[in-house]
Amino acid sequence: MASSIVVQYTALLRTSEYEMWSRLRELLKGQGLDPHRTVVVDLLQEGPDHEDGQVISEDGRVYRFTLFYDQAAEHGARDVYLEGWTDITDSWRIRSLANRTADAFAWMSSPVWSN
Repeated sequence: MASSIVVQYTALLRTSEYEMWSRLRELLKGQGLDPHRTVVVDLLQEGPDHEDGQVISEDGRVYRFTLFYDQAAEHGARDVYLEGWTDITDSWRIRSLANRTADAFAWMSSPVWSN
């Protein structure tokens, strides 16, 4: 069973009108990913100006990245930009989110993940 974070964040990526999620969809498209076929493993606030994220693409590639924006500004999410886009497909199993990533892969192989 996938973590509730994976399920919730993936749903937000696909449907949320909140500026940060809308902007993340644009940024993922810019990286060649379809946001409606991408699973969010995690998006964790690491400071007042950035969040670290990890996603799995439809073809099973795993990526880490950092989103930067002024979280205190009223419309700071409009200016979200992505840095550190890294393909960790070959190394995710030895990283801190290994269990959650494995659960996300299992969820992706189930018939319910695309709903």
